[in-house]
Amino acid sequence: MNSSDPGRVALVTGGARGIGLACALALRDTGHRVAVTYRTSPPDVAAEAGLLAVRCDVTDTAGVETAFTTIEDTLGPVEVLVSNAGITRDSLLLRMSEEDFAAVLDTNLTGGYRVLRRGVRSMMRARWGRVVLISSVVGLGGQAGQANYAASKAGLVGLARSVAKEFAGRNVTVNVVAPGPIETDMFDALTEKRQQEIRAAVPLGRFGTTDEVAATVCFLVSPEAGYITGAVIPVDGGLSMS
Repeated sequence: MNSSDPGRVALVTGGARGIGLACALALRDTGHRVAVTYRTSPPDVAAEAGLLAVRCDVTDTAGVETAFTTIEDTLGPVEVLVSNAGITRDSLLLRMSEEDFAAVLDTNLTGGYRVLRRGVRSMMRARWGRVVLISSVVGLGGQAGQANYAASKAGLVGLARSVAKEFAGRNVTVNVVAPGPIETDMFDALTEKRQQEIRAAVPLGRFGTTDEVAATVCFLVSPEAGYITGAVIPVDGGLSMS
């Protein structure tokens, strides 16, 4: 942590595991005071790692308000927001129910809007803030069987670039990180054949790690990235080039 930039209060939604937890731990390691939200079970390492774990369902506006109030009362106003909470309900379009389409949009896109709208209040007052929305390479290139997920993740790009223009005058940056295939529980659940197919499509020939995504997020919230806003940064081994 730069001595001229003391640790900020950071919130990572969906921080119980995977990319979200990696981001939370990396932000903690760079000196930030970090809160994570979870929907069902808090991360096992939360207390030991010094993370404030707060239950929050991002589809519930009142729940989002309660979570932010708890964080503000415990750590202070949120200055760094990483919106990562998301779900998948994969199916081919003709088999996809309207409920499954709407649920993914409500969590991944509208949920991002809810936490962003609530979190940016204190940033605007302080005239400083950093927001990173976690999208996906699927939102950039699409994927059969994931129309709902792709639509939600593509929507985050439009959301980020619009509010980046709204908030720029208050020194609040808003950027997007779009991970590709990352070594998480979700990819571990795929068959070996499917993993090989995905790996073969990645120019670098491997899956990424959650730490590599977290490092990109940490850069975007650092003082050195203060002139970057409205950007979409793929962390995908070159997959989105095609």
